[in-house]
Amino acid sequence: MSISLQIYHHLPSWARNLAASVHGHKLRRWRYDARTEKLVEEILERDCWSEKQWNEWREEHLSFLLHRAATKVPFYRDAWARRRRNGDKASWEYLENWEVLEKKSLRENPRAFVADDCRISKMYHSHTSGTTGTSLDLWLTRETVREWYAMFEARWRYWYGVSRRDRWAILGGQLVTPVKQNKPPFWVWNSGLNQLYMSSYHLSPDLIDHYFEALKKYRVQYLWGYSSALYSLAKEVAGQKRSDIRLKAIITNAEPLLSHQRETIEAGFNCPVRETYGMAEMVAAASECDHRRLHQWPDAGIIEALASRERADGFGDFICTGLVNADMPLIRYRVGDCGTLSEEACGCGKKLPVIEKIEGRSDDVLYTTDGRQIGRLDPVFKNDLPIAEAQIIQKSLEQILVRYVPAHNFNDRTTDVLTERIRDRMGEVRVNFEEVSEIPRTNNGKFRAVICKLSAEERALSHEGKRRKKMAP
Repeated sequence: MSISLQIYHHLPSWARNLAASVHGHKLRRWRYDARTEKLVEEILERDCWSEKQWNEWREEHLSFLLHRAATKVPFYRDAWARRRRNGDKASWEYLENWEVLEKKSLRENPRAFVADDCRISKMYHSHTSGTTGTSLDLWLTRETVREWYAMFEARWRYWYGVSRRDRWAILGGQLVTPVKQNKPPFWVWNSGLNQLYMSSYHLSPDLIDHYFEALKKYRVQYLWGYSSALYSLAKEVAGQKRSDIRLKAIITNAEPLLSHQRETIEAGFNCPVRETYGMAEMVAAASECDHRRLHQWPDAGIIEALASRERADGFGDFICTGLVNADMPLIRYRVGDCGTLSEEACGCGKKLPVIEKIEGRSDDVLYTTDGRQIGRLDPVFKNDLPIAEAQIIQKSLEQILVRYVPAHNFNDRTTDVLTERIRDRMGEVRVNFEEVSEIPRTNNGKFRAVICKLSAEERALSHEGKRRKKMAP
């Protein structure tokens, strides 16, 4: 745990709210300005464009992007120079001539993807581990950030009858309160974004009533978060047959939304549930319409479903080219998900193309001795830890194994930090480490970042611990 996070966790709740709000106001200045509403209107107008209009728009923007990347971005300029020296006469003006970009190249030298005429010190720095346990550094100009969040506002809010001005709550992976804390609040209020950030690490039955009271106290109008965390919350709402939590919509992100989760969430909160798709690299995004179909954002990026000989089910690797961030362009970037695209028009009336199916990384849920379920652990890999790849495996309720591929400067301090971060989320578990040359892949060439190997009996023990804790005086 970083020093700043340790200090934050020792602050009283009002001071945590203040710290979150200060950060929120800073983010709001980056994300929105006087032009935001105009941008949103333009994006919504494009939702009804014809295929011809989209083709013309994307051809113009893609031409600019490829020219800028090949001439102004060191990584691509050097790559094309090598190809020329080897006698390759292919033109970089055509997307299909570009080589597939792997995460490893981006991770090893991220600054090489920033255009020569950009000053990194003036750009927004986004640091994310994604869902693979690998660290990524990304840079965006203020204009790029605002265009991206205008798309969010149009297609992740306006579509669902809400806006950024409404009070909303998010269930995410940030440690807004220490996991060891057993009394509310398990959240912070961020006035800069009208956001109640709720811990996804305290969703045990004996504490969930506090979450419901917070939703009412802060007059939250919609929920946003991990599918697994929203599902845990909804199960308790349904079990208690509560009708006092009234929301306009629930928006899921970062994890696949399974059919049983959707049914439970919709029944528990009695409002629409909409699935979304996107990633920090900003190379593709999609949002679900009223007909429950995922519509691509053609102005965000181009998605290719690259067929694989190893698969006979029609699924292809998603190879994406972002159209928003021309200052750190990612071209034909393998995002790590796979799926199928559809050419069939949607009955909702929107002209945006459809993603038929996505087979993303559905990380396992891990279990704690006190009955909590931890649905996502990728935040433990953030902040530039010298790890090339990592995988978390739950061997028992008390034991976690971390397989890792060390990067340069890996040392004992790295394992100490990881141990502390895992225990911050799962309690006093034993954390063992296994150095490997590579993380084992599944049949489709990907690896699971989180694996639960608990037997049915051990999962029942976790549930029993939850029941005992709920019955305790």
